[in-house]
Amino acid sequence: MFFASDNWAGVHPDISANLSRHAAGTAVAYGDGDLDRAVYRRFNDIFEREVQVFFVATGTAANALSMAWVNRIGGIALCHSEAHMHVDEFGAMSFYTGGARTAPVRGPLGRINPEALDRAIKRYSQDLAPAGQPMAVTVTQATEVGTVYSVDDVKAIAEVSRRHKLPLHMDGARFANAIAATGASPAEMTWKSGVDLISFGATKNGCWMADAVVILNPDVGKELRLLRQRAGQTFSKARFISAQFEAYLTDDLWLRMAGHANAMAAHLAETIEDAPAGRLAWLPQANEVFAILGRATAEKLQAAGAKFYEWGVPQGFDGHLGDNEAIYRFVASFATTTQEIDRLGQMLA
Repeated sequence: MFFASDNWAGVHPDISANLSRHAAGTAVAYGDGDLDRAVYRRFNDIFEREVQVFFVATGTAANALSMAWVNRIGGIALCHSEAHMHVDEFGAMSFYTGGARTAPVRGPLGRINPEALDRAIKRYSQDLAPAGQPMAVTVTQATEVGTVYSVDDVKAIAEVSRRHKLPLHMDGARFANAIAATGASPAEMTWKSGVDLISFGATKNGCWMADAVVILNPDVGKELRLLRQRAGQTFSKARFISAQFEAYLTDDLWLRMAGHANAMAAHLAETIEDAPAGRLAWLPQANEVFAILGRATAEKLQAAGAKFYEWGVPQGFDGHLGDNEAIYRFVASFATTTQEIDRLGQMLA
């Protein structure tokens, strides 16, 4: 019963098989081989326009390099106060940019409030130059608490960003889950709504190790190829990243895996809601479920082998926690089974 994180899940067999298929022989290194170029073209198809694709090792590297691409002197990236970039990446953005920092913006259940964003940007006026200068806005899709920005939500954030002449970045570590949840196309969710670049994650969704920075608007930033080289994120044997993405993006495997994870999360949410020993903290929209459990109940589940984590109370939570209750996060993946969920349900019952 592994619900701690989708990072705990293994690899889809089609992706492993494609890695093995490309393991023999030789290929041009550093992302210039035939397979690499074919994958770049596939990204063009996915996003319905010509894009620039830069493979990186992790989502943190993708986020930090994205911010390096748009960096300014005294740069400030505005993000949700609970965003991964702000609270979980150990200052990677500051390290990659040479000193830029994040500024938190409030909003309910992981999503930036556009009005709050506008007010936050206005705080950094020309009269307060020593406080720093905004360089970008970044949103997380899906969010850290399992909610999803709709296309209209993204457009509202983009409108504020454009008004202040700031590029808009999307942290898409769980982008596939958001696309599967909304039914929007990748193009509709990104550049057609005003997003300039995206950290495109696949590692959480069935790959070995495959993440990328995808530049949707090349007019915004600098030469990312050189920034990636300096950061030590240029792979010599890039074909093994391309091999993963080739399988990942073939026949919509990435969306089918994400759709399965979302469906398992919905089943898990129903199971928790039906159990006398638990209730939902809020309705899930992607592949993360947040439940309110008594601490004693949680400890018994964990002692019996269930893997999940306690979570902090997010902004916008309008429920009630008893004295001995807490919020716990359960994450479904492409590999989650109904049997695991049903077993958890039996234990809760």
